[in-house]
Amino acid sequence: MPRVGFTMKLLEGQSAEYQLRHQQLWPELGALLKATGIERYSIFLDQPSNTLFACLDISDPAALDRLRQEALMWKWWDYMKDIMETNADHSPVTGPLRELFYLP
Repeated sequence: MPRVGFTMKLLEGQSAEYQLRHQQLWPELGALLKATGIERYSIFLDQPSNTLFACLDISDPAALDRLRQEALMWKWWDYMKDIMETNADHSPVTGPLRELFYLP
């Protein structure tokens, strides 16, 4: 199954709030992500830089683009905009990562 990695950036001092919001992930959002084909989704924090590293397995990586069409995804991004760097439309600023090594 293909893996996708990307970065995002938290605002200073927001790691506890970010973690709390994800511990309380809306059930309907979790269901949407799974329905999109996402499995084994992890987000890590590099505390010195406030950089988030996300890694997920997805059956069809192109399906991630379809999440942008979902009202629920936009609602989540609007909810998160006060604690992380976002674009003008409130979607998170992301940076793609290229996988260089994997040990199955």
